[in-house]
Amino acid sequence: MSKTYKIAVVNGDGIGNEIVPAGVEVLKTVAKKYGFDITTEDFSWGADHYLKHGEFMPKNGIELLKAFDAIYFGAVGLPEVDDTLPAKDYTFKVRTELQQYVNYRPVKLFQGIQSPLREKTREDIDFIILRENNEGEFVQNGKIFYPDTPNGCAIDTSMVTRLGVERIAHYAFKLARKRRKHVTNVTKSNTLIYSLGFWDRIIAEVAEQYPDVKYTKMYVDNASASFVLKPEVFDVIVTTNMIGDILSDLGGAIMGSLGLGGSGNINPEKDFPSMFEPIHGSAPDIAGLNIANPIGQIWSAALMLEHLGEVQAASDIVKGIEYTTAKGNLTKDLKGSASTSEIANSVIGFIESTEIVKVE
Repeated sequence: MSKTYKIAVVNGDGIGNEIVPAGVEVLKTVAKKYGFDITTEDFSWGADHYLKHGEFMPKNGIELLKAFDAIYFGAVGLPEVDDTLPAKDYTFKVRTELQQYVNYRPVKLFQGIQSPLREKTREDIDFIILRENNEGEFVQNGKIFYPDTPNGCAIDTSMVTRLGVERIAHYAFKLARKRRKHVTNVTKSNTLIYSLGFWDRIIAEVAEQYPDVKYTKMYVDNASASFVLKPEVFDVIVTTNMIGDILSDLGGAIMGSLGLGGSGNINPEKDFPSMFEPIHGSAPDIAGLNIANPIGQIWSAALMLEHLGEVQAASDIVKGIEYTTAKGNLTKDLKGSASTSEIANSVIGFIESTEIVKVE
């Protein structure tokens, strides 16, 4: 009897309504090939839902999501909606309440794509950014006092807990053991001496439990320069919520486009469903034109299947992406002319026309 995975599908806004359905077709194709079933249920949540109903998701939205094995998400946000709301009322809410404390963002150079770093090759650009996803700078614990007066002030408080740092650190070192055995802690503890000093201390304590893994500490300013000048020094990066948010966009840029970046918001224990999404936004300015790059969304589907244990199927999707980019089938953001649907169909065609691959 074949295994069935229940997936909650949230297109979101803008190009999410094009790239998410394209990714779902890829998922269903690879599921058929590898003998498991994908059942989906669509939820029309996001900024457009907010304009119609006054909320990004219903009050029982989190409870509804708990019934699924994973969440496949596009992006939220529209120009006519306050841009402080999407994160607070959807993305951060899901990540926090479903304890998706690992934000997993791979950076790699696909075949056939020239990185803006003209001297760097596929061997140079291949690392993972692990962003602590529930704490840090984005806990939104703050207040504005007397905003319209001369002595108005605003405060945001970053939160760093031993539990939060230990669990993302252990995840990083365990992942590095499966890769090139090198963890880089990207921090700014020379200026944020209390919060990130505590962060560094805990990660160093965890590092001692993994003597087989090289451990490096690097300040974020140095790391930013190294992304551009020597990305080959990175294997697994572990960093805070805000630093990881910024660096992962830089990672997408050195890949060639933010449209290529996939990600996972992961609850490693699988007590709750994890959520998989591209790193880019909803891009409403190009919505409906069939020109959005679906690769980040499709790669997120592969990350989702890998998390669910369907490693062979996940690998096949990535091979389909590589096949597509290698033949120069690229969208406008990569200076190509292929449409959203053409990219998806190319990946689907590769999956359907090749033999089942075995992943050791």
